Amino acid sequence: MRKQKPMSFEDLLKELQGQKDVQEDPSHVSLETLFHDSFMRKHTRSNSFAEFLEKGNFKVQTREDIQDIPDEFFDRHVARDTDFANWQKMLDTATAEYGAK
Repeated sequence: MRKQKPMSFEDLLKELQGQKDVQEDPSHVSLETLFHDSFMRKHTRSNSFAEFLEKGNFKVQTREDIQDIPDEFFDRHVARDTDFANWQKMLDTATAEYGAK
């Protein structure tokens, strides 16, 4: 099984804005699917991925917004608001749970 490439902040932004071209990557899974509400309720203190971003005061609406978020701030928010130590572990777990379905 091929390991899924970590999602960049630029990809995250495109996904949140609904601009990600699914045909670009046939194995692509949307963030709404990957971080579905029950995953978020199980592993975080948020009811949705949008709420999770809002709690971290991340205003993600433009490419500049996402690029301006230092990795350390996002990792700190993940560590504070979830069961995970950092964004990569959260993404890996969501990907693994999705793959197990």
